[in-house]
This record gives sequence, structure tokens and C-alpha cells, in this order.
Amino acid sequence: MNCEFMIASTPLPPCMPLPKAMLRLQVSNTAKVMYARLLDEILTRGTEDSNGILFIRFPVMEIAAALSRSPQTCKRSLNELEQAGMIMRVRQGIGEVSHIYILLPREGAAHE
Repeated sequence: MNCEFMIASTPLPPCMPLPKAMLRLQVSNTAKVMYARLLDEILTRGTEDSNGILFIRFPVMEIAAALSRSPQTCKRSLNELEQAGMIMRVRQGIGEVSHIYILLPREGAAHE
């Protein structure tokens, strides 16, 4: 990989957002990286529901490919994020991809 040192005027390459609160959250590192990827996805391809809230449709197989992880690992990480209150999945009909809503941690959130 071709790398260089940063100086004050160095532009950053494209990055994915990760709230600082996620660093203290008791979930796996894969779940943390997944959360950053889901945030990136919702910012670029999010769809508004009838209440104006953004959600994404991101099939597990696509998440697995995006993260270079197995589908089982991604399912576990999605469950971790859901149990931690960082995402909400709304199941759709049989054979349909769930809607994933991304929840943002508040400053001084209780899960810290």
C-alpha cells in the first residue's frame, strides 16, 4: 500500500463515520465496523419512510461481502447491534429484505 505522512493541509481519503460512543459499547469489533458501514450506507442510499425517518435495505449477503465476513458472523453482529439498541430491524414479508433503521447514540448516553 502506498502511504504518506499527514500534514495540516492533507485531505482525508473517503471515510466512514463512527460515533465515539461506539468505542465503549460492549459489542464485537465486527459489529462496530458494521455500524460504521450501515451509517455510510444510510447516508448514501437511505430511503425515507412515511414518517420521514431514513432506513436501508441491506441484505445479509451484501453486508457479508462489504465487510469480508461470513453471513453467520454478520447475522450475529446485526443481533448484537439490535440488542444494544443501535439498530432496529423491521421485518417485511416472506422473502423480503428487512428495513434497517440506524439509531444514533446521544451525548452522555446510558450505554456508555
